[in-house]
Amino acid sequence: MDKLEEILAGCKRRERQSQEKLYRQFYPVLFALCKNFFEDKHDIVTAINNGMMKVFKNLDQFDSQKGEFFNWMYTTVRNAALTMLRDRKTQSFDYDEIKENMFFEARENPFEKLEYDDIEVYLSQLPLATRRVCCLFYLDGFSVKEITESLAISEGTVKWHLSESRNRLKIIFEKSL
Repeated sequence: MDKLEEILAGCKRRERQSQEKLYRQFYPVLFALCKNFFEDKHDIVTAINNGMMKVFKNLDQFDSQKGEFFNWMYTTVRNAALTMLRDRKTQSFDYDEIKENMFFEARENPFEKLEYDDIEVYLSQLPLATRRVCCLFYLDGFSVKEITESLAISEGTVKWHLSESRNRLKIIFEKSL
């Protein structure tokens, strides 16, 4: 942990080597995060870079009394990826708006008992739009309302994607047994 504190101190002094060390240290987990929102590697890396620029720019706002650095950085990069999605207006291409109220029951988390590598394999089999909603709900703990605001889509559409993810994951889980 002392090494991370040294790297963060260097980043606060705007030392390029410290910034590169921080970037490289967390790149794999941030790549996995952004892969949940984008399929194209260029888009994934762009989202990571946008998020890390915000991390470097706002590092003075990080307060270790309020939580771990990793959680703050992860949230910052995730929000940058969501902003990138909204700015591109990709929702109109990825989501079919569901007008009627849809039944969705938030039962148990399908990922609760799985290892991280397994979760990545299962998620990669979902369509991108469904994977985004599924990750925000089950992995990041967003509420349906928070997802509607983050992705600028209707509540019915979010519920449909959650229902769709459960149905598809059930089939995927059954095939893997």
